[in-house]
Amino acid sequence: MHTPKALLVPVPALALSLSLVACSAATPGGSPPESATPPSVTPTGDGHGAIAGAAEVPEPQLHLLTLDPEGSVDMLDLADGTLAHLTEVAGVSSIATDGRYVFTSSATTGSVTVIDSGVWTWDHEDHFHYYRGEPKVVGTVEGEGEAVVTPGASATGIFFPRTGKVTVLDHDTLATGELGATTVPAVEAHAGMAVPLSRSVLVTQAAAGGTAGSVQPRDAGGESVAGATAPCAGAQGTITTSVGVVIGCDDGALLATADGDDVAFERIPYPAGVDAPRATEFRAREGRPTVAAVAGDQGAWLLDTRERSWRFIATDVPLLRVAAVDDREGHVVALGLDGRVRVLSAETGGTLATTEPLLPETLADPALLQGVELIADQQRAYLNAPAERRLHEIDFADGARLARSFDTATVPALLAETGR
Repeated sequence: MHTPKALLVPVPALALSLSLVACSAATPGGSPPESATPPSVTPTGDGHGAIAGAAEVPEPQLHLLTLDPEGSVDMLDLADGTLAHLTEVAGVSSIATDGRYVFTSSATTGSVTVIDSGVWTWDHEDHFHYYRGEPKVVGTVEGEGEAVVTPGASATGIFFPRTGKVTVLDHDTLATGELGATTVPAVEAHAGMAVPLSRSVLVTQAAAGGTAGSVQPRDAGGESVAGATAPCAGAQGTITTSVGVVIGCDDGALLATADGDDVAFERIPYPAGVDAPRATEFRAREGRPTVAAVAGDQGAWLLDTRERSWRFIATDVPLLRVAAVDDREGHVVALGLDGRVRVLSAETGGTLATTEPLLPETLADPALLQGVELIADQQRAYLNAPAERRLHEIDFADGARLARSFDTATVPALLAETGR
């Protein structure tokens, strides 16, 4: 098997201040191969996702962004395998992304730092536009304790459980290099979230014991929408699909859809006769209607938001991560407790293929294992192996073939894919 090593391309690091709103830019890791060299395009801002200073290119500029325990942020260009050092962000405990921006959250400092990866895809319904610009640190949102960050299609919600503070970041404003943060009236402190949906943000409301008990839409001005509260006991886990926004509840899922300023809720209960742990964390290929979640130590849940239905898949090994590809073949990729990536069938629930163990050292380190991510893309799945200092690319449609592995210069403790 051919196992290329990532070529480290030094890039001037960005000096990061936690109170900084905008910083100087750095160049992404290496140039694309000759066939993908960006043409000379001057973006016009005509509604196709273009902004000044970025070039429109003929194909997606997919990158893997990693962050190590010491705070080093690096970007791997999947087109040519080059690796670039971007910046330093200390004390990060979790990251989230919308496919362009990466939001790093620190439980130590109580802050969220926003990084523009400089690569993104614009969905124009019947086709796509691809752009490449300069990565940069946009700025930092201050709070207390670790934030729950929820990227949406056009905005990102930031919720601080310790204080109930809610902040919304508009992506169009981020594209200008400014934070433009909007603070929504705080709610009672609890284990909750703030989920963007169209021109609204769905904010959980506290219940007894510090959990979330319901979901309340807030309008663009941050005001509550009268009569629109939906019960959702133990609200935990959310994802945006092509249908709407999913929020996990104790008894199933809450599906929220928007028509202009109006928000509608539908409840999707778990199927009768299936006694499996509830879904609390969802993963899926970007924008697809079907999503997946780990079902405790019993297998996986699949939720089809178009059909409003659940399906349970039992597995012989407990799963650590699972993501729905939702392609024509119904592929589901999962990382088992044995360190193998499995390709499951959404139709039959059977195992189609399995890799060899890919992260034996990481499995022995609970702290590093917590940050392992499994990402499903249109043609590949990506997995970080922090202790091994390696990133894996898996062709799930070709018998779980290990397509490429990249050695990293730092410990890839956290992983996000950008450019999609």
